This record gives sequence, C-alpha cells and structure tokens, in this order.
Amino acid sequence: MALYTRQIEYKSNAQMRIMQEAGELLSRALDAAVAAVAPGVTTDELDAVFAEVVDAAGAQYNFLGYHGYPKHICASVNDEVVHGIPGNRVLEPGDVVKIDGGCIVRGWNADSARTVIVGEGDPEDVRLSEITRMAMWHGIAALATAKYVGDIGDAIDDYVSAQQGKPLGILEDYCGHGIGSQMHMAPDVLNYRSKHRGPKVKPGMCFAIEPMLVRGDIETVTLEDDWTVVTTDSSRASQWEHSVAVHRQGIWVLTAPDGGASELEKLGVTVVPIPA
Repeated sequence: MALYTRQIEYKSNAQMRIMQEAGELLSRALDAAVAAVAPGVTTDELDAVFAEVVDAAGAQYNFLGYHGYPKHICASVNDEVVHGIPGNRVLEPGDVVKIDGGCIVRGWNADSARTVIVGEGDPEDVRLSEITRMAMWHGIAALATAKYVGDIGDAIDDYVSAQQGKPLGILEDYCGHGIGSQMHMAPDVLNYRSKHRGPKVKPGMCFAIEPMLVRGDIETVTLEDDWTVVTTDSSRASQWEHSVAVHRQGIWVLTAPDGGASELEKLGVTVVPIPA
C-alpha cells in the first residue's frame, strides 16, 4: 500500500466526540455480528446482523459503496486476510473469521475489526488471533507517548517478534491509516519497523490501528473479485483493529466502550475521555 502524501486532518474535541459516537455504535454492531458467528451461519447473515444494528441507529455505512464495495462489512475466512465479501459461504467449526466494519455518524467515521474462531478451533489459530489482538493493544499503548506515527509500528513489531513459539508474519502490503471525515486518510500507520518515521503525533489526529498477522509467508494476492486478499501459501490470518483519538490530555479508543481502559491499564496507560 502506497504511503499517503495528502494533508493530515486535525479534529476538534467536538468532532472527535462525534467519532466516539460512531465508534460506540460500531462496537455494538460488531458485538452483534460476533455473537452470530456459529457453524452453519453464512457470512451474508453476519452482514445482515451488523446492518440491522446500524440501520436502527439511523447511521450510514462507510464500507457499502466504497469504490463499489457491495456489502456492509468485510468477512474474511481462514486464508482470506482482508476485504472478503460476505456471501453464501457457510461457516464451519474451526474457521478463522475476520469481521471488519465501519459506520458514519453526522459525517464522521469509525472503523474496527475483530477475529472470531468458530467453535474451539486450532490452538495455533487461537494463538495467532490473541497475539494479533495484543499487538494492536501494544501499538495503541505506544501511541499514548509516541513522538512519531512510526512508533506505533515499532511497538507492534517488537511485541510480535518477542513471542515464543513459531514466528508469525506481519503483513506489509496493508496497514492502518488516519481516519476522520473520511474512512481512509493520511497518514499510513505501519505495523512493522521502518526507516519511515512518519509525521509527528499531535492532538487532533485520529488513527485506525490494525495489525494483520499470518501463520506463514506474508505474500498475498487479490482474487478475481478485485477485493478479497488471500495468503499465497494458504496460511491462516488474523486482523484486529480499533480507531483511536489523540487529544491534548491523552488518548481515547473510539471503538471500545470503555475507551480502551481495561486493556490499556494492563500496559501502564491511563486513557483520558475527550474533553467537552
């Protein structure tokens, strides 16, 4: 993914509080979709469950119609890393499902993703998902004191590299991004160490932090639908994502009901609500 060169958008506290509304709605919609995951359920049914929650709130979608994308969420299964289109695929025990969704409230965006394993699952898949999830939280924790956006990728890379057991690959073709009045904005948020330090972190910046890890090689290819990204070696993948706001008093995870407090306290970070 090419590095963004567009100007960074700085939000006011009032605008970030609207993004928080979008994030809290998105969290509820993802809760519903995750709860619906079970053997025999289709990915299209997950899409419908998600849409029902967003529709009930009168919000808009940022995935539906995005460059022609036909659904409300991305539902990527097993070796599908990202951008899987919901359809008639029936979930089976042990499947690794990535549910990525977004919504818009009064013109402001939220974006978040979770990995769900159908049933008990392979212990290595459980490990993959948990390391990806914690890599995301380590990246968010780093943002609390980061001088540069690249510090986020450093923290993610350091955490993943330090894990015992078979090494996991960090996808380099796809990364996190700025978010605000649009879903994808400057700057790119890499999930690995790079000489590219990125811009300085300043109040008013909002980021979607989304590490994507694989059990095998990091090489990917896009299928004929022009959306679904799969690993070339058919290894399984995980994706976790939260949208996070930076304000003058600290950070707040927009897509977590508690602002990320319960997870970040374990990492020595105290989140601060966005001031009025």
